[in-house]
Amino acid sequence: MAGFKGNKSTLPRKICAVCGREMVWRRSWAKNWAEVKYCSAACRTAKNCLPDSTGKAST
Repeated sequence: MAGFKGNKSTLPRKICAVCGREMVWRRSWAKNWAEVKYCSAACRTAKNCLPDSTGKAST
């Protein structure tokens, strides 16, 4: 695999909605970068286990 030839610090970044981890743009997300909310499959499944503003986990 050829490495990225540009400056990686200029790639777009987002914060994961579940864990707060910073995500850096990936080529696989190019077509749907606007819809990307989670950094991993684990965070995507954990989104339903987080408590909402009432203190109850959404199911």
